Amino acid sequence: MKTFLHVARQPSVRNRALRVALVVGTVFFTINYADKLLAGTLTHSELIKAMVSYCVPFCVSTYSSVLAIMERDSV
Repeated sequence: MKTFLHVARQPSVRNRALRVALVVGTVFFTINYADKLLAGTLTHSELIKAMVSYCVPFCVSTYSSVLAIMERDSV
């Protein structure tokens, strides 16, 4: 059986997760921080939080893809 990290490093999993993170992270960023960015009042700590808006969907997509692949391969 493949290990979780081995599957997570596959280019197909990584590329899919990057696309999901770009789309979903941008939606999160727009909802939460676009007004402050446009007004020029986005603080350093808010910018760090905004970057997490991209990390969360990347992790969720990676996790669900790896579990799906591992389940498919175990059948």
